[in-house]
Amino acid sequence: MSNQSPPASEQPELDELDKKILAKLVEDGKLPYTEIAKELFVSSGTIHVRMKKLEQAGVVTGSSLRLDYHKLGYDITAFLGIYLDKSSLYDEVSEQLKQIPEIVEANYTTGLYSVFVKIVCKDTNHLRLVLHDKIQKIAGIQRTETFISLEQSINRPVNFLDSD
Repeated sequence: MSNQSPPASEQPELDELDKKILAKLVEDGKLPYTEIAKELFVSSGTIHVRMKKLEQAGVVTGSSLRLDYHKLGYDITAFLGIYLDKSSLYDEVSEQLKQIPEIVEANYTTGLYSVFVKIVCKDTNHLRLVLHDKIQKIAGIQRTETFISLEQSINRPVNFLDSD
């Protein structure tokens, strides 16, 4: 899954209704199409057609569930900067990182690190095991730098309604 914007010619044209539908679903992904239709003064069939169009255009790529990892016993969120031996090893290393279930995000980056990942673990001992026994044993990883999150103060989607 890529965060990069496609060229302008590949970006689908979204009208205000499309944006309002997306905004409602980003706010509450479980909101029924019939409820969205009522709130936006259109038919539920219109919502279904628009959503199908947005899926086919690749604007909507699926749905997901947000979990509170702390309530599931995962009390440590950490970010890991990964230095690679060579940037050409990114694809190979990335495939190995995908096999580690504690890694919930990975980004190919500019700057000091080649890769920046987000990890959730049960405790510091679990984090140590993931780092030592899984991540640092991957061929091509030169070294890592770990940052433990003390608190997440912002977790929101981009406000694309006001970004024009």
